[in-house]
Amino acid sequence: MQAFTTLTGIAAPLPKANVDTDQIIPARFLKSISRLGFGKNLFANFRYREDGSENPDFVLNQEPYRKAEILIAFENFGCGSSREHAPWALLDFGIRCVIAPDFADIFHNNCFKNGILPVRLPKEVCAQLMEDAKLGANARITVDLEREVVVRPNGEEIPFKIDPLRRHLLLNGLDDIGQTLQHVASIDSFEAKQKAAQPWLYA
Repeated sequence: MQAFTTLTGIAAPLPKANVDTDQIIPARFLKSISRLGFGKNLFANFRYREDGSENPDFVLNQEPYRKAEILIAFENFGCGSSREHAPWALLDFGIRCVIAPDFADIFHNNCFKNGILPVRLPKEVCAQLMEDAKLGANARITVDLEREVVVRPNGEEIPFKIDPLRRHLLLNGLDDIGQTLQHVASIDSFEAKQKAAQPWLYA
């Protein structure tokens, strides 16, 4: 998993509440267990018309937001089903951070497992950041996980808090498997002792 330390990038404003996982990645596209390839169908019902052409009114179809790395939304982002494909689609598109007042619990957990930083900030602050984001490529936002601050284009720093363990895992690019592998020496030592004490179990 790619580590997350400091990200400075284009932020896309999505002034919607209750964006559910079926809106993030519609169920008809859940045909693979690979994490790759879902980005083209991110927000498909918003991004594309019935004939498959792009909807020019949707933010991710506009410049410079086609290259957005930060998404700013309103309350209850990621509600609905527990599908892990939702963060996969965001990440495959290029989104590394989502800022919103709050998140659905399962989506919030899945973000950390896939290298996406979900940042909770008050709604009025999210609204300010959306106004910043509307200024386009010249108004990049910085998300500094080490210092736990979001930096607005005007230099104002907005603090946020992340669970210390999750912060450590993201800063070091550790998913569940990576976290386990940090203890491989202890695991091997335990297995060796078990094998010596009960060799018949390993025959």
